[in-house]
Amino acid sequence: MPLPEVKLSDPKALRGYAHPLRMALIGLLRQQGPMTATQAAERLGETVPNCSFHLRQLAKYGLAERAPGADARERPWRATALNTSWDDASDDPQTRAAVDQLGAAQLALYVRKAEDFLARRADEPTAWRAVTGFGDRQVYVTADEMAELRARIDGLLAEYDDRIVDPTKRPAGSRKVSLIRLAVPADPPPAAATGTASTTAGNAVAAEAVGDDVGPRSAAGRPHRTDGPR
Repeated sequence: MPLPEVKLSDPKALRGYAHPLRMALIGLLRQQGPMTATQAAERLGETVPNCSFHLRQLAKYGLAERAPGADARERPWRATALNTSWDDASDDPQTRAAVDQLGAAQLALYVRKAEDFLARRADEPTAWRAVTGFGDRQVYVTADEMAELRARIDGLLAEYDDRIVDPTKRPAGSRKVSLIRLAVPADPPPAAATGTASTTAGNAVAAEAVGDDVGPRSAAGRPHRTDGPR
């Protein structure tokens, strides 16, 4: 069963989500459940007013909402879904600029996640060092073939989605792993390809990092998806 998603389409909402603290707050709510701005501030090392402001902004874009509290004074927040998605196929200049801004924010998180992993990699057990790390592999594909390839990868990952929502299905010894996939064409599209499907050789780069966070994911052939840095 697909994980529940919030789809962003408005450029203002896309730009609004492209903020490190807002991404961190959504990831925190998705991982640890409802919490107040005070609790979130303690976990993230931020001020309460700052977290409160950004949680209200997330609510404005449909990413967070109020949850029932233990008493009248407690006002916790919760995430509205486990993933955030958006399309990257719009020809609207404002939407494309907003998607690029969001992509830049994601990339910064990926880099920080990789750097954090490298800083502690020496302390990882041998078995985990053997199956994590970074790498890349070139493939020559058409746009349709690239979409099919990424859909197949997404299908494999989806087999583990039930473990996200049901902790009892996580086997002993399992850890939360962040799989970061970057599909980056190696060269700019040729001028002759303007307005048509490009046959430029592509370089599909796959990076894997293990840690306490589950980072953004994207699904080709479908909207980009992110479950938020955790």
